Order: sequence, then C-alpha cells, then structure tokens
Amino acid sequence: MFETNVFGVVMVTEALLPLLRRSAAGRIVNVSSGVGSLGNMTDPGHYMSKLPAAAAYPTTKTALNSLTVQYAKALAADGILVNAVAPGACATDFTRRLSLPATRTAAQGAEIAVRLAR
Repeated sequence: MFETNVFGVVMVTEALLPLLRRSAAGRIVNVSSGVGSLGNMTDPGHYMSKLPAAAAYPTTKTALNSLTVQYAKALAADGILVNAVAPGACATDFTRRLSLPATRTAAQGAEIAVRLAR
C-alpha cells in the first residue's frame, strides 16, 4: 500500500512539478482518509478509534497527510496549492469487503477533490 498511497504520490508529483510550476494555478489534491488522522485514531469518543488495528492502510494515509503538508510548505513560494481530501466511506469494492455502511458513490466522494482542483 505504501507503493500506491505514498511512493506513487511522490513519483507522480515530482514528474508533474515542471508543468505545475509553469501553470498560473497549480494545484495538487491528494486523496486521503480520516483513518490517517492520529487524532481520530486515538480519540476514545471517535468511531475510528474503535476500528480494528491495521498496519497498512491507516499508516499509509497518515504518511500521505504528512507528505501533503511537506509539499504544501515546499511549494507555497511557487504558488502551488497542495491539499488533501478525505471523501469518507464510498460504496466501492474496498468498503464492501470491510462491511462498511457506505451510501455515497465514488463520484460523490470525488466532488470535493474536483472542487479543490479547480
């Protein structure tokens, strides 16, 4: 999962930086998850703290959140905005395997990323 959620983001971002730097409105929008929030994972009152322990997915999203902050700091002087979005649970094969009650479609989950990209 680190290959996709962290290292893949670095490779794509680095490959596109020359184009982003030439853009009048460079934007990077990383798709994260609330399960990557250390606050949510450790808050006894938050439902995410009650999810089963998992070494892969939550840690990759925590790393992605940190990576997003580092890119935002590094690229601010270039006028490139960097954000992360957490679309929430969407009805996908992934959430079905976990038996998560997800009523939002993938398209609905993508709406916030599209708004930030614009």
